This record gives sequence, C-alpha cells and structure tokens, in this order.
Amino acid sequence: MQLTNQGYRLNENINPLDLVEKYDAPLYVYDSAIITRQFNRLNEAFKVPRLKINYACKALTNINILKLMKQLGAGLDTVSIQEVWLGLKAGFDPKDIMYTPNCVSIEEIEMAVKEGVRINIDNISILEQFGHLHPDIPVCIRVNPHILAGGSYKISTGHIDSKFGISIHQMPHVTRVVEATGLKIEGLHMHTGSDILDAGVFLQGAEILFNVASNFKDLEFVDFGSGFKVAYKPGGNATDIEALGEVLSSRFNKFCKNYGRDLTLVFEPGKFLVSESGYFLAKVNVVKQTISNVFAGVDSGLNHMIRPMFYDAHHEIINISRPEAKPRIYSIVGYICETDTFGNNRKIAEVQEGDILCFLNAGAYCYSMASNYNSRFRPAEVLLHNGQHHLIRQRETMDDILNNQVEVNLKTPQKQKV
Repeated sequence: MQLTNQGYRLNENINPLDLVEKYDAPLYVYDSAIITRQFNRLNEAFKVPRLKINYACKALTNINILKLMKQLGAGLDTVSIQEVWLGLKAGFDPKDIMYTPNCVSIEEIEMAVKEGVRINIDNISILEQFGHLHPDIPVCIRVNPHILAGGSYKISTGHIDSKFGISIHQMPHVTRVVEATGLKIEGLHMHTGSDILDAGVFLQGAEILFNVASNFKDLEFVDFGSGFKVAYKPGGNATDIEALGEVLSSRFNKFCKNYGRDLTLVFEPGKFLVSESGYFLAKVNVVKQTISNVFAGVDSGLNHMIRPMFYDAHHEIINISRPEAKPRIYSIVGYICETDTFGNNRKIAEVQEGDILCFLNAGAYCYSMASNYNSRFRPAEVLLHNGQHHLIRQRETMDDILNNQVEVNLKTPQKQKV
C-alpha cells in the first residue's frame, strides 16, 4: 500500500476506500501482482536442475488463489482431504498435489489414494498399514529432525516434543517396515516451523535429511517444507531468500552428485507467497476513552482475524481515511464478547468513528482461520488482478449461518392429570 497525494492506493492504483464503498466492510483484499512477485522471487533464488514449489494452501484456500498458483506453475501442499478436493477442483493434476496430513485415520488416507495424489506419511503406524495395503504406491516420509525453529512455539513443528513427523532416531524401524512391506519411498520431507530467519536452520536440517536419504536408493525428491519469514513491520526482519538460495542450492547440487542423479528440490511456502498480498479493511464503530486507554473498536474481531490473539502476531494498522491526521495512541479492539485485541498502544493517525482501518500482511492464515463465532458473518474477499477488482467470495448472510442446521419439533411433554 502506497501513500500518494490522493491518499492511500493499492498496487494497481486502486483506492481501498472505493472498494469498501462497493463491497462494504469488513473486507479482505488480495493483490495478485504481489503473489506473482513472491513466486518468481522464490523460483529464481534456487539454482538447481529440478525445482518444485508447492503452495501450502492452508494459508489461503480461496479457489481463485489456487487457480492463480496453478497458472504460475506451482504445485499444491495439502493437509486434509478437503484441501485435496479443492486442489482438484482448481484444476491441479493429482501428481502435483502433495497430501501431508497429521493424525488422520487410514480411511482419510484411502480417500487421498483414490484421488491419485502424492502421499506423505508422518508416523510409523500409518506407514506400516499403508505398506500392507498399497505396497505398489510410492510414498514420501516426513522426518522430524529434532530442530527447534520458528518464531513461536505454536508454529515450531520439528522439535523433539512435536507431534509431526517420524523421529530421525526411528529410521531403523522405518527401514524394517519398508523392507517387510516392499514400499517404495519416493521422497523425504521435513518442516521445522514457520518464521525461520536463519538460513543455518535449513542447512542444519539439510544435513540431517541428506544423511537419512543415503538409506533410500529410489528417491525422486527432497522436500524442505518452508517457514520463510516475512517482515511484519517497516524495516522488519525477513528471510533472505536469495542468500538462502545460493548456499542451499550449492549444498543440494553436491548432494545430488554424491547420490548419483538429480533429485527435485521441493519447497512448500504459504505465508511467503500470500501474506504481503493481503489487506484487511475494517470500519471503526466506536472510539472509547477510559481512564487509562483509548480504544478504537472495529466491526470485526477474532472471528475474522485470530492471528494477533492466537499467535501474538503483529499486523501493521493504518488509518486510511485520514492519512494526514496527527498521530495518537490507540488500542485496536474488536466487537467479539472476548478480549480480542488486534494491537495495543499503536501510533495511528487520529481515528474518528466511521474511519476505515487497514491491517497489513492479511493474506496468510487470516480468512482461512475465520469462524462464525458469536454467529457473526464472515467477510467478503476481493482479488486485484490486471488493474481490475473481482469479488471472489460473497459476504455471508443469515442463510449461510442456518444452512446446515436442522430444525426439529421439540414439543414439551404435557403433565399428566392425576
């Protein structure tokens, strides 16, 4: 978002206030140009013979975003059978979809098998069951490298106490299962967590994964997951993708030479691709001053954007209605009957009731984690593409709230006369 002489403008010179006028608030807006920029940047950073970028669609699952990723050349990283179905609906080839569930039943995995997608298994129990059922279907194994990484313990997935992946110390057991069932292992996967800043974490994980790979002679790919950090504040820290690409490409190419053939290097970015593309626009309902604070209460809450409450995530907040106003200090809060604080003690251009506030970095894990808590409607979504804005999800109505509810006739039993 840029501040011009005409006020704030989005990437294609679109006035966000015009979008609120047309589509109402609260409103999610995504810019396809930023998604494209991020995809190309990642694609160009790694100099390897075979590179595959699978979009981690749990970050933002709108089918139009999935179709855009497919046009860019991405595959899809899915964590549920429902995401698999969305990917197929968006036109992805089943072999371009990786299914990486966690703690699901063998019945759900069987559904994914029927769809023909790639299967990534993260526990020995399922690996053994799968091997007996489908020894002829190649699978990937998710390895837990026992690396504590990520910006928050809630999004760190590769440490020793994590529920994700098969421990590196259990690889002898894995080998016995593979030999006993005849399973073909086509890939190894690792994901240590999100918001990783240090390239050394990826290199540390790479050495572990390359060491495990020496036990499997028919690999087609090695998947490093993602976790690339994006900046949430002006001048904030972010993963240096170009520097990471240089060192990891060199090490991966050396590994492939020692392995005897070129494998595919796979990444599964979600936040890196869509976070910066998203803007969340909310209207100020009330400015409330107490003896110790000034609250700006907006027409939204943790039902629309839970990241600040769930992860203590920071989102920059801008008053786009009066950019030239004198800054004051506010706590931005929501209308949910809980403590749903978006940001404490934020310096923002003076806020008046009816102003529109814009939350930045709202493309990843925002709408996808939205709910109908307090029976509130989820907002609309708009995509900016080639200078035009397109409604890609309608605002919910009361019909949506009631759609799957079944009313029954609950008669109160009458008291019998004595």
